[in-house]
Amino acid sequence: MSSLPRYDIRIGETKRSYEFTSIGIKGKIDKMVSFQETNIENLYNLGFGDKDPITGEIDDTILTNNGDTEKVLSTIVGIVFAFTQKFPNVWVYAEGSTPARTRLYQINIVKHFDELKRNFQLLCLLNGEWEEFRPNINYDAFVVRRKMNIL
Repeated sequence: MSSLPRYDIRIGETKRSYEFTSIGIKGKIDKMVSFQETNIENLYNLGFGDKDPITGEIDDTILTNNGDTEKVLSTIVGIVFAFTQKFPNVWVYAEGSTPARTRLYQINIVKHFDELKRNFQLLCLLNGEWEEFRPNINYDAFVVRRKMNIL
């Protein structure tokens, strides 16, 4: 897995929720990642955002701009890796709360594509159809599943 810097994570009891603290130009900001079951077997939605200090829930509408995007995204990748290690047969669905956020996810997929392909199966959603990743295409969403090591 990547050697990029990442934040220490705190894992929830069910292993389906994770928290970490972003430290940057705006101070310390608590973040959450959760994996919610969908109505499709073995498909989990990845939820990510700031932790609302009142409700304790994810707020994926806030644009924090804490100056640590790379470290935050690297931390999320580490969390997906940990989640799929615990639940290796699931697909994880990721879509940004805005097209710009989905594009940010895609930029990081491109940046770390070789490592991603070594560890995960990746499919991309374009106009309602799933396909293999192609560069320079703006996708609507992504799903990944951990590759099984075959000896």
